[in-house]
Amino acid sequence: MDNVHGFIANTANYSALREPHFTINDTVNGTSVRQSKWVDWNRYTDELSRATAFRDEAVRAGFPSGVGMLIDTSRNGWGGSARPAGPGPGTTVDAYVNGGRVDRRIHLGNWCNQSGAGLGERPKAVPENGIDAYAWIKPPGESDGSSKEIPNNEGKGFDRMCGPAYTGTRVTTTT
Repeated sequence: MDNVHGFIANTANYSALREPHFTINDTVNGTSVRQSKWVDWNRYTDELSRATAFRDEAVRAGFPSGVGMLIDTSRNGWGGSARPAGPGPGTTVDAYVNGGRVDRRIHLGNWCNQSGAGLGERPKAVPENGIDAYAWIKPPGESDGSSKEIPNNEGKGFDRMCGPAYTGTRVTTTT
């Protein structure tokens, strides 16, 4: 453990760095944000809170207190001019989350060729306590895979989630 300098989070993924309009602790009409279809019982709503919690747990497990994190922000810039300016309506937990979330994937588990994603925060050293840097690890715009079989030497095979017609699969988990 003493030889580990840190860990990398969100590598080649799309999770928003911050969800500024809601937290995992929010409730709407007595229903936890965790119960929304989009959060789907996850314990974190954005990559910064997830990476920070992972780092804290690593230190509790015996890693040095100086262990750090890198967060790949190369593809987690969402929204542009259409970015939500505040929380969604407080009518239902799904309306609240969907109306205010920055991450526009149809589900947190969708990982391939996400439409609407853009460059996230520029690489930066020590942007937050315990975070060594934001870095662009996955080349922006590089495909994750193919919606049909294609010859390639990069290991990018068929995955229906990579197709432009993919409308999502509801992932269900239990806690």
